[in-house]
Amino acid sequence: MEEQGVRLYPYRWVVLAVFMLINVMVQVLWICYAPIASLAATAYGVKREDIDLLANMFMLIYIVVSFPAAWAIDTYGFKKAVGFGAILMGVFGLLRALFPTNYTMAVVGSIGISIGQPFLLNAFTKFAANWFPQIHRATITGVIFLAMFLGIGLGEVLGPGLVSACGFAGMQLIYGIASAVSALLFVALARSEPPTPASPPGEEVRALVLDSLRQILKNRSVYILSLALFLASGIVNGVFTLIDGLGNELSLTVDQGVLLTALLLLGGIVGSLVIPAVSDALGRRKLVLIVAVFLAVPATLGLVFGRGLPFEIICFLVMGFAITGVTPVAYQYGAEITYPAPEGTSNGIFALVVQASGLLIVLMDAFRGTFHNSYIPSFVGLAVLLGGAGFLMISLSESPKMARSSATTESESVSDAL
Repeated sequence: MEEQGVRLYPYRWVVLAVFMLINVMVQVLWICYAPIASLAATAYGVKREDIDLLANMFMLIYIVVSFPAAWAIDTYGFKKAVGFGAILMGVFGLLRALFPTNYTMAVVGSIGISIGQPFLLNAFTKFAANWFPQIHRATITGVIFLAMFLGIGLGEVLGPGLVSACGFAGMQLIYGIASAVSALLFVALARSEPPTPASPPGEEVRALVLDSLRQILKNRSVYILSLALFLASGIVNGVFTLIDGLGNELSLTVDQGVLLTALLLLGGIVGSLVIPAVSDALGRRKLVLIVAVFLAVPATLGLVFGRGLPFEIICFLVMGFAITGVTPVAYQYGAEITYPAPEGTSNGIFALVVQASGLLIVLMDAFRGTFHNSYIPSFVGLAVLLGGAGFLMISLSESPKMARSSATTESESVSDAL
């Protein structure tokens, strides 16, 4: 369905496809060493901790590069900025492949890829705003998030099999070529925006980047939304990262831990498709966000107190569905409540909050000794804080764009009836 006076171009699906492809590959390149960390350490002749560093630097560099990337997206446009990030990913992904046993080149390659990553992750809402009408944007943002989960899943699942079939160097080469090809496809096929806007006249106008940043930082709703995102993302990332130690506390086997993290990922994939679509269909952002937060709190508490594998399966699925699935709606809501701030700037802020939630994992590790070598008290504390953030979210206003859309729909219904 097209909004009145707005033309939607079929080519938007081509741009969506190549944008999703590079987001899949950047996640593969980030996570690919995790399932074969010990083997990678042997191949590079380094310690296991040195392999973990290759993944951890993505978060650290993201914090530094996030705002410059957001500025570039808003200043130079979607294709130029994202294309720059894609080229960095392709070139440095290939560099790692060409020197498969040189740890120095692995570090250089990972730095280059991680510099490119924010140019991809900060452009989700920008792409949706450029190519899709308001009523579809949360859904499209959710579809792009799906690419991230697919990349993580592929990186986790394919690595061991590729190493067995092709060796460590062969795995690197496959990933390197795939990253380079995906980058070339994006550069060749992507377009910054359609010939005519996907929004009614006036909606595409955005504030200057520095002015918009000041405007965003004065918005109370931004801080409440950021707090909820920070806590929720910290819980999910903590479960993914600390599952080995947490699993021991819950008397789970290694295979059960792998199964549960896979279900957490599956819940996120399903949620990222369903929840944004429901939000768009209902024309509601605030309600969807609050419901998801209050689903996540009991899921977290149930998960860490453990009542056997079947109960854990339900908790992991609900947590992934609620927290990861609602994140695209949070991004879109953030873009709407900070209008006319550019999408790249608002997207960059909330993506930075999600990345910074990794600091909570560091704190959980630090406090573990204080709590008799247990992660459970930390997760309980985060769940309680997330519940508090949920109550704060009740005071938020509905997205002004959703409110206007609902008013327009009601007005048209009355006109049709008359």
